[in-house]
Amino acid sequence: MKPFSSPSDPDDTEDSDSGGAGLFDALLAAGGVRAAVDDRAWLRAMLDVQAALARAQARLGTVPAAAAEAVTVVCRRHPFDLAAIGADATGAGNPVVPLVAALRAAVGPDVGRYVHAGATSQDILDTAAMLIVQRALRPLLRDLDRAADSAARLADAHRDTLLPARTLLQQALPTTFGLVAAGWLTALDGTADRITTARAQVPAVQLGGAAGTLASFGTDGPALVELFAAELGLAAPPLPWHTDRSRLADLAGTLGTTAGSLSKIARDVTLHAQTEVGEVAEERPGGSSTLPHKRNPVAAVTAIACAAQAPGLVATLLASMTQEHQRAAGAWHAEWRALRALLESVGSATYWLRTCLDGLRVDTARMRANLDLTGGALLAERVSGALAERLGRQQANAIVKAALVDPGPASPGPASPGLVDRLAADPQVSALLTRDQLGQLLDPAGYLGAHRELIDRALAAHGNRLSTLSKEERT
Repeated sequence: MKPFSSPSDPDDTEDSDSGGAGLFDALLAAGGVRAAVDDRAWLRAMLDVQAALARAQARLGTVPAAAAEAVTVVCRRHPFDLAAIGADATGAGNPVVPLVAALRAAVGPDVGRYVHAGATSQDILDTAAMLIVQRALRPLLRDLDRAADSAARLADAHRDTLLPARTLLQQALPTTFGLVAAGWLTALDGTADRITTARAQVPAVQLGGAAGTLASFGTDGPALVELFAAELGLAAPPLPWHTDRSRLADLAGTLGTTAGSLSKIARDVTLHAQTEVGEVAEERPGGSSTLPHKRNPVAAVTAIACAAQAPGLVATLLASMTQEHQRAAGAWHAEWRALRALLESVGSATYWLRTCLDGLRVDTARMRANLDLTGGALLAERVSGALAERLGRQQANAIVKAALVDPGPASPGPASPGLVDRLAADPQVSALLTRDQLGQLLDPAGYLGAHRELIDRALAAHGNRLSTLSKEERT
């Protein structure tokens, strides 16, 4: 492990799917979140917390300003040995204790006595975790917004592109790919809203001292919490939350929901991309080690793989809520890797779905061909409805069902002559509907409900969200 040195901007993470030493990292730890939650990021966050605590105490006058400045400079520039700190964590059960020792040694004895003054290890590590959350959710949100933008473009471009809607994996009624993409869009925007809310509400400083009473800070404790929070740009909670882990549980639930939404969309892509369906394809499909013809939707597949890890990690964080008295014996420790892995897996899933949708290719002709496979049977409900006005629902359903029993070879076109002929051959039908009327009833373009209005609503809501985000950024 190389010694640690501070980046110029600890909140600046690389948006890339390459690099890293791990065999699976480029796949399952992709995107900007990876760098925001790695070992260097955690060490950076703990050092930021130590420096902020010293500065907050200096503002109260309990630590000399020169000492706080010296601590800050060392925290930003000193090449701490990350591997040594990790190895020495076994002595106290957490990495804060060896970090404090290394920091005190780096600043010297005169300043060292002001390092970590009055704090406990959990104060530092919990607050660092909140910084990690705040920083990691930024690239995750960026990828979510880009994925939503791609879904919006698809919804707008394909608002009238016909394809079969499928229920229980069987063709049901006609729909449009624009409406499918609009459904993806609303899911992504809703997810982004929940993540934005979590990023604003979850991160809060932790400062309570050994037992959550702030006793080591005397009467300055509550004021110090406020100053400490201001230094880090985090919220100041009413009380220390050492064993109240609802903050992390709320975040876990939000991330788990995000993973589910991402996985649903990616699963749709894999189904539409099947050889027998062939309605979409990724811009850069993957190959096979043995089959030269394969065009695998790798980005969608990998998004599903990353998202599939989330439920178990969410469960770990929820199970860790049961903590003893004022400090947990093990449950707190169980959170560390679970939190990092959850952020990483959901961040990676977001990255891969964004990659998938950015270049998704749509085969409109194949969509229409698949819609015509049933020879008009998808419009049986519409014909039945037209007949029911005169014959009653039960009799109308029986007539249409009988015409569908033996459809024969499917004919091309939206209104199969075979089905029209069979319906027109029934005297009860011919007495009410002409062949032209039957052909119109079997035209899928005429039975799309409110698809245009629904797509417009999704696009308008997306536009309003973008407008709101732009105002927030300007302020």
